[in-house]
Amino acid sequence: MSCHKNVYITTPIYYVNDIAHIGHAYTTIIADTLARYSRMSGLDTFFLTGTDEHGQKIEESAKAKGKSTQAYADEISATFKNLWDDFHISYDKFIRTTDKDHKIGVQKAFSVMHDNGDIYKDVYKGHYCISCETFFPKTQLVDDEFCPECGKSTVIVEEESYFFKLSKYQDKLLEWYHNNPDCILPKSKRNEVIRFVESGLDDLSITRTSFDWGVKLPENFNDPKHVMYVWLDALMNYVTALGYGTDEKNMRYWPARIHLIGKDILRFHAIYWPAFLMSLGLPLPKHIAAHGWWTRDGEKMSKSKGNAVNPREVANAYGLDNFRYFLLREVPFGGDGDFSQKALIDRINSDLGNDLGNLLNRLIGMSEKYFEGNVDCINVNKFYRAELDEVEASIEKLEPMLFEMQIHRYLEELWRPLSVANKAIDRYQPWTLMKEGKEEEVMALNGLIAVILAKVATMLYPIMPEISAKIAGALHFQISHASWNHLIKEKNMLDPFKLEKIPPLFPRIEEPLLAQSEPGNKKPETKTAKKEEQKNTGVALIGIDQFFQASLKVGTVIEAEEVPKSSKLLLLQVDIGEENPRQVVAGIKEWYSAEDILGTQVCMVANLKPAKLMGLKSEGMLLAAKDSEGLSLIRPEKPKTAGTPIG
Repeated sequence: MSCHKNVYITTPIYYVNDIAHIGHAYTTIIADTLARYSRMSGLDTFFLTGTDEHGQKIEESAKAKGKSTQAYADEISATFKNLWDDFHISYDKFIRTTDKDHKIGVQKAFSVMHDNGDIYKDVYKGHYCISCETFFPKTQLVDDEFCPECGKSTVIVEEESYFFKLSKYQDKLLEWYHNNPDCILPKSKRNEVIRFVESGLDDLSITRTSFDWGVKLPENFNDPKHVMYVWLDALMNYVTALGYGTDEKNMRYWPARIHLIGKDILRFHAIYWPAFLMSLGLPLPKHIAAHGWWTRDGEKMSKSKGNAVNPREVANAYGLDNFRYFLLREVPFGGDGDFSQKALIDRINSDLGNDLGNLLNRLIGMSEKYFEGNVDCINVNKFYRAELDEVEASIEKLEPMLFEMQIHRYLEELWRPLSVANKAIDRYQPWTLMKEGKEEEVMALNGLIAVILAKVATMLYPIMPEISAKIAGALHFQISHASWNHLIKEKNMLDPFKLEKIPPLFPRIEEPLLAQSEPGNKKPETKTAKKEEQKNTGVALIGIDQFFQASLKVGTVIEAEEVPKSSKLLLLQVDIGEENPRQVVAGIKEWYSAEDILGTQVCMVANLKPAKLMGLKSEGMLLAAKDSEGLSLIRPEKPKTAGTPIG
């Protein structure tokens, strides 16, 4: 990070058709974490979030609620801003696409792209999804009618439109992806984008005449019936927020270090946005990082099911910092995550309570008992150099993980020093050392525990700012750039101090604190109904939503070995296009040897909860068919790229 003096971090601007949900909170908390770390490490940081307020969908939602479009947008935008303020999100600017300066910047961009020969006028006819605000070619539709993204019906739209010459930038985009292998994170998503662009890009319709709620064309075009395509309008926020087209003093922060987005809007950010920037002659962002979706207790969230997770309710019940930790620790970035109160409670009781909170309590107890609360680090190097070296080795690995979007690994590695500290207490037994008159060693052990806690609290601060500040307060220092420099960069100790006794940070939670959600107005399925269904079909019928909850992918077996002492199991490492291969324990040894399956392709259920078989973690299940003739794995007819979805 030292080579990036200015750091610009953005969330997507959130669409104001509904209130914030857990996915919005997840994106924003990741961005806040990166911004807090950047500032703490002394970098000039600008963090942007905001709301996207134009388009036909907003206009229709406002009409349905009997409100003016602006009043409706004001109301929903305020719910986002209030939530981020209540969550202490450290944004530098909250942009709204209805802001005057934003509209001026978008109009300037339209003019520049037009003057560069990249915009022309024509007539467009195609299938338009109002929900996604996107045209789709017929080849991408489901059953020639339904949107491939959201599943809703599309409508045929024929209207005069201005077009952006997206096709002109196909080769330049492919060159950018090739020359910048980490421009899209995780890297598996980059491969998706490359395949899409290689299949050919059509020019992009960038204005509409069928509705009025949007940014008008510049006056010199003398074409008042046109408003700009909502995605052109929305994507420009990343530079209009820095003053593009108005007061450009903050353009020094451009290009963005990281655009954080959900995977559903990757195409807009990784194809349209860099093409627009190329047309404008502006540098391209360093990284576009796309995260996965959240489910609840294994089910897709929806209003009709009544199982959507309200981030404010969770934070109020369990603590904001605990919620932040859970979101960032529970799931690898780019993968889909599952929210359950049980998983959250387990993280709080185990990682936070047992490992972190209990270590502080042990330090307070030992210091009070033996030294009236005093702590001195002067002899830590003398007695515990090996432990300190192990801690420093972990701390040095952390920063790259954070900015490579490996935040779950960052937290895993940050927990290793806590393990070193807890093991040191158990190994050296200060109570025995005191009986032997070795007070100097016990004070040094206290100093070791204190300095480990100080370093961990400093590096945990971007994720858990309130809890980390409390730990720092107990250790008599404040987390800042100066303390980061002193403890982390220069690897120094704490000055002598007297511990501040504080209440336990993570009281144990025994039962869920929120009422379990019930499905909306869905009537419970009766046994009679199930029997009738099974009588007619032989199996219980499911809806298409239930089917699509299973993530089926093609994988390549890159390692295979027999599980010792098992006559049925093979231990496989399967590449499904993610950062790391999945470990799968498969009961197929009776029909396939490790040599048979190595290097071959399989079909796999990729979103099963991990299970343990003979003590080995299994992160998926292979698809197979079994009859009286034996078992056969289900395989693709022709080789497919690892991670190719099935369905």
